[in-house]
Amino acid sequence: MMAGAGEDARALFRAGVRAALEAWPALQIAVENGFGGVHSQEKAEWLGGAVEDYFIRNADLELDEVEDFLGELMTNEFDTVVEDGSLPQVSQQLQTMFHHFQKGDGAALREMASHITQRKCKVKATALKAGRETDGDEDDADSVEEMEVTTTNDGATTDGICPQPEPSDPNSQNIKEEDIVEDGWTIVRRKK
Repeated sequence: MMAGAGEDARALFRAGVRAALEAWPALQIAVENGFGGVHSQEKAEWLGGAVEDYFIRNADLELDEVEDFLGELMTNEFDTVVEDGSLPQVSQQLQTMFHHFQKGDGAALREMASHITQRKCKVKATALKAGRETDGDEDDADSVEEMEVTTTNDGATTDGICPQPEPSDPNSQNIKEEDIVEDGWTIVRRKK
């Protein structure tokens, strides 16, 4: 491989890594909602370089090693545990791109990056409001914020990659006053 061709392949690999990370809904949500602090966007940009360097330094990575690395970065940098099933998919995309990079297959890298960009989803997360006000003296340290996620397609084709959320019955989320017993427990009733 000539030096110029190697640099071109490296630039294509870098672009592919960035495309895969920018299309990753878990990372989009973390950045959009500032899970990484005030520098979330800068951390996301740094993440692309860190992933690229990780592959370059470790030529024969297994898929689970890539998943572990990405999971650790999301936990450490964005205080986010990825449990939506996307971690193996993104890891596989990155590993496939790296194999193309190792072979010097710039056309395949270009095609993969383009395909990922076309299927990219825009994700929006909004906090859900509780059905009732909580007492001010409850401990907030153990609270978990629930989020509703919606996706919209930015690209031309989706192939079912960006599923729209199912419309839910507006009454299904409401907690009726008689379902809350005096000690704070909520009675959950089966749908009919």
